Amino acid sequence: MQASIPSIVGQMIVFFIFVLFTMKYVWPPITKALEERRVRIAEGLAAAERGAASLKEASAKSDEALKAARVQAQEILAAANKQATQMIEQAKATATAEGEKIVEHANGEVARQVAHAKEELRKQVADLAVLGAARILKREVNASAHADILQDLAGRI
Repeated sequence: MQASIPSIVGQMIVFFIFVLFTMKYVWPPITKALEERRVRIAEGLAAAERGAASLKEASAKSDEALKAARVQAQEILAAANKQATQMIEQAKATATAEGEKIVEHANGEVARQVAHAKEELRKQVADLAVLGAARILKREVNASAHADILQDLAGRI
């Protein structure tokens, strides 16, 4: 058994040296790598959270912009409809005024034609009256000599 104690003590010394060597040269790079990995993972998680928050913010902004665009489109459509209605009303008013002018002009033209027809009728009646008087008197009546009488007669008719 005596041989085994020095062997155990030797193994303990070798193990102690191995632990010191591992603690001095192997363990620091491993802990440093683990710490760097932990930091990178933490940064990645923080970046993911910032990205998610940024995505939510961008989504909210795009929703707001979409709502604003819809409101603006509705306003533009309402303005276009209002302008179209105004244009139609203006066109109706213009057409009505133009129609009234045409009717007024036509009425004036009819009145002029009626006056002209009356004047022509008066002349024809005057000529017939002169012709009738000439036949009754069996002689020629001078229309220029009796113009005043004929004008009076035409005015009465």
